[in-house]
Amino acid sequence: MKYFSSLLFAFLLGFGHLLAQPATEAIATKSHAPTAAENALLWRISGKDLATTSYLYGTIHMIGKNDFFLTDSTRSAIDRAKLVTFEINMEDMMNLPAQMGLMMKSFMSGGQTLSDLLSKEDYALVKAHFDKQGLPLFLFERMKPMFLTVLADTDLSGGLGGDGDMVSYEMKIMDIAQQQKKKMGGLETAEYQMSMFDSIPYQEQAEMLVESIKSTGTEENGQFDDMVKLYKAQDIVGMVSMMGEDESIGGHQDLLLNQRNRNWIPIMGEMMLAQPSFFAVGAGHLGGENGVVSLLRNAGYTVEPVR
Repeated sequence: MKYFSSLLFAFLLGFGHLLAQPATEAIATKSHAPTAAENALLWRISGKDLATTSYLYGTIHMIGKNDFFLTDSTRSAIDRAKLVTFEINMEDMMNLPAQMGLMMKSFMSGGQTLSDLLSKEDYALVKAHFDKQGLPLFLFERMKPMFLTVLADTDLSGGLGGDGDMVSYEMKIMDIAQQQKKKMGGLETAEYQMSMFDSIPYQEQAEMLVESIKSTGTEENGQFDDMVKLYKAQDIVGMVSMMGEDESIGGHQDLLLNQRNRNWIPIMGEMMLAQPSFFAVGAGHLGGENGVVSLLRNAGYTVEPVR
């Protein structure tokens, strides 16, 4: 059951980062996107009708234990907040019945299987990749290929809690919040994340899975290393530029990324109005014209980088 939970956490945490691609269409004549001079992972939110200050922080899904860091400013921002909010409420994911319900939503409808969608050659390629990861493909035959795309790129060997070689920022921040007995929230539900896959034909999802696995190797490892370097440098502009070269979500960017960012702004507004809040979302959501920083500024908030 612990392994089952790790797979679900890997999907829900990895999902946001898979889709963290920058927008190409500007939403305002005047740019409010973060500039290179403003590069930071931690942002202070004030102004408009807020009586207290809230904070926005960019995470990375998985990072090597030796590369993990939280600055004193970030820890102080968590300390000051009364509410800690993630893309989805991480505490809800500790509920076993909820986990089971979500896993059922990961299956394709109509009894379809991955072998129905792929050629024999492509299926053998996918099977070999999952066998190498220690994930027997027959266990996931009926799962939506987008789910498998996330798992195909996830290293579970070190666990998700931080006891192995890899560390999850979301899990670490959740641990801090729980120790301080903070309230926790989510900007969207896991059910909503799962449901978005139904808008993409299974055949297209399967093709995306194959392309993702074909790109796996030294080149991908080098890209991950480059991403970690940018993250440690807090270079969100560089991250936006790098992720812009990834075409993994094809023409579904507005549905899977931009609309999610837009949905978050009024929710964040209500939370910040009620109490000082700390928001932890994928760093790829911060930059760009349709990123969270720009959208908050467009909504009238003062959003400043914290060095």
